[in-house]
Amino acid sequence: MAKTVLVTGASAGIGRATAILLAQSGYNVYGAARRTEKMEDLENYGIKPIALDVTKDESVMACVDRIFKEAGGIDVLVNNAGFGSYGAIEDVAMQDAKYQLEVNVFGAMHLTQLVLPKMRQNNYGKVVNISSVGGKIAFPFGGWYHASKFAIEALSDAMRSEVKQFGIDVIVIEPGGTKSEWGDIAVESLMRVSGQTAYRELVAAVQKSFTQMAGNVPGPIVIAKLIKESIEAKKPKTRYVGGYMAKPMLFLRKILSDKMLERIIMSQVK
Repeated sequence: MAKTVLVTGASAGIGRATAILLAQSGYNVYGAARRTEKMEDLENYGIKPIALDVTKDESVMACVDRIFKEAGGIDVLVNNAGFGSYGAIEDVAMQDAKYQLEVNVFGAMHLTQLVLPKMRQNNYGKVVNISSVGGKIAFPFGGWYHASKFAIEALSDAMRSEVKQFGIDVIVIEPGGTKSEWGDIAVESLMRVSGQTAYRELVAAVQKSFTQMAGNVPGPIVIAKLIKESIEAKKPKTRYVGGYMAKPMLFLRKILSDKMLERIIMSQVK
């Protein structure tokens, strides 16, 4: 019998590519997002679109209830819904900072809490949390975004030890740059929040580096394939890394001091 997968943030980017790849590979896939109109064509792949706003408890519970009723459970949860709120820490309004964490952290963890009991019952499950290279390295103006991804890394590690005894794997995916709406949203946010403040000169340099990077990043299918590999591995690794500059950056994180790494990062945004 086909395993049932819930992919959040399935209206674009990594989520969409993952939902399509897994559906084509024989999984029973539910693609969830706020923008259901952007998922209508997913039905052509046999994917079941479902409305989901991870910041609203009733929406999260309704999504899980529906899948449980139709499929009996969720075997694989891909927590992909998320975005990057950019701007200097000083400039970002606290309500925007809280919303960043609501979407990227609390929404994902609420969904996970709801699917774990059935996974425990079945003695089987995969929870795939989409982190980022930015879950290990913090770049200027991404403070609140990085805080959310650092949190996902820590929560995943703690949860992995807790649920392993029940036959459940917790897997972290750490993408580098990939083609998606994420970059445009981050740059728009950066310019709106800090483009005219005391940080404007550094903002202009960071915007320029974003633009230069955009031409080199691979499509989201690279990460979708990593997700497929991770859920099909008998003994999955704790972390899978892919995308533009992901492996080199994480290697530097391991071998360099904090100050050396900061110097390298800042040399790229002049």
